[in-house]
Amino acid sequence: MIERAITGLLRRRLEELPAVVLLGPRQCGKSTLAKALIAERGKSLYLDLERPSDLRKLEEAEAYLERYAAEMVCLDEVQRVPELFATLRSLIDDNRKPGRFFLLGSASRDLIRQSSETLAGRVGFLELTPLLVDEVGSDDLDRLWVRGGFPDSFLARSEEASVDWRFDFIASFLERDLPQLGFNYPTENMRRFWTMCAHMHGQAFNASQLGSSLGVSHHTARSYAELLSQSFALRLLRPFEANVKKRLVKTPKLYVRDSGVLHALLSIDDFDALFGHPIMGASWEGFVVESILPRLKPAVEASYYRSASGDEIDLVLSRGDKRIAIECKASKAPKLTAGSKRSMDVVQAERAYVVAPVDERYLVGDGWTALPIGALLIELRELGYLAY
Repeated sequence: MIERAITGLLRRRLEELPAVVLLGPRQCGKSTLAKALIAERGKSLYLDLERPSDLRKLEEAEAYLERYAAEMVCLDEVQRVPELFATLRSLIDDNRKPGRFFLLGSASRDLIRQSSETLAGRVGFLELTPLLVDEVGSDDLDRLWVRGGFPDSFLARSEEASVDWRFDFIASFLERDLPQLGFNYPTENMRRFWTMCAHMHGQAFNASQLGSSLGVSHHTARSYAELLSQSFALRLLRPFEANVKKRLVKTPKLYVRDSGVLHALLSIDDFDALFGHPIMGASWEGFVVESILPRLKPAVEASYYRSASGDEIDLVLSRGDKRIAIECKASKAPKLTAGSKRSMDVVQAERAYVVAPVDERYLVGDGWTALPIGALLIELRELGYLAY
């Protein structure tokens, strides 16, 4: 088992709170991690709510779960039974012992909340991503970038096997997972929409353009994007807002969250194909963004900056009145434009980094430092921007 970076934080939260919800896409390793932590604690109860026999045990949930008040109870795929949250709230209020419930879900916190009783003040939410670069090591950076972080894709015995797994994952996600969340959009429409999003990866989200290409309204295109965002397939990165006179781009930027899924949607099978593809720079940008954003501390806000004249910064991290600017360059000899310096001045960043596939850090411009992605993660953690 690959050691997951979030494990220490997850252990601490289980020691502090009566319930912890670990969210993330299917097949990212939630169940594997949960079972490893359960094994550490000794006697515990694990129920997979996609297994009919386990689901039947919760037909009288309150009476059944009260029998395990002294043990940790782990409920996998909890979004399948949103009505269960009311029972959990009552049981937690009766016994707030830390680590009583460990819940795993494949839908975002907001999507679960839409159809469930709130556990506000009783539960902590954490997100487990597919594998990250500091979990697999810098020697496997290219493989992680091309194949993505889903363990079965990353660890596949060949490029062909990895591609096959990702195509199967995409089909299963569209045909099985989304309907189980209660959404019955036409599968082929959603597949086409996701593929069009892959072609717009790293660009401003244009609902009207996407809707027109798909033959649906811009409202429907927005609902598709929101659903894929809430199920960890897409990320919509909001624009930077500042009290400046310059006219700024106000639309969010769109990313396919896993780089391997992005490449599968675009029929990019290996590094050679990626290296010659126009999406390469945007793919690297999304890869860097997804290495950072899921692990930000709650007080840190993420955005991108782009002016109407085209000046931009790929990622702006804000913590109070402090800001960090991050540019992503897929080149081993990254270069900055004059617009990068102007943008840094506008957002008033105290630090500015260029993340590139380089071997060591060095100054690349006035106030900008080029460095590898692993070194950036270490620095952001030391500066207090990352939770783990």
